[in-house]
Amino acid sequence: MHAQPIRVMLVDDHAVVRSGFRRFLEEFADIRVVAEAESGELAYRGYLESEPDVMVLDISMPDTSGLALMQRLFARAPNARVIIFSMHQDYAMAERALEGGARGYVTKSSAPEILVNAVREVAAGRLFVSADVARAVAESKTGGQENPITQLSTREFEIFQQLVGGRSPPDIARALNLSSKTIANYHTLIKQKLGVSSDIELVRIALRQNLITP
Repeated sequence: MHAQPIRVMLVDDHAVVRSGFRRFLEEFADIRVVAEAESGELAYRGYLESEPDVMVLDISMPDTSGLALMQRLFARAPNARVIIFSMHQDYAMAERALEGGARGYVTKSSAPEILVNAVREVAAGRLFVSADVARAVAESKTGGQENPITQLSTREFEIFQQLVGGRSPPDIARALNLSSKTIANYHTLIKQKLGVSSDIELVRIALRQNLITP
């Protein structure tokens, strides 16, 4: 346990979510929310300004993905401790986040107390994964099914997420500060790696992996 309160930054594009969890977290004397952000860019700048002990980060941001933000953040602050806070409880997303350097992964369907436990564990230097995600990981290991998503690089996965989420290639290009031609090349490569020929099939894969809801 910290002698000083654990300094937390909340990153979520929904103000109501941030407000609710700020109020809940600050009921505990050993936790203090020192910063909030509603976009990846504001989160990046805000982290460097406030230097919190733990960042609680939604994996789906309007201007970037949590995975891409982590990459950028770790390049500048390699010791940053990030907990991904997501509505996705499938193992592919959790594995991708943990491989990308996250120290924790908690689903939004978890009881609020779980996030408190995660903040304390990650601040103490330990990993934390909520039980529903741990179960999904365990089932994936025993089910013998190879997840095709694991073939994608972090950037490919980020673009795949946005494609199946309904964003147009020009929108993705603007959000990621890439050219439309680069996005088109990634789009083709993603379909090749996943062995499909259409966007409908990409959506089917995302549905099977619980990356999007019908």
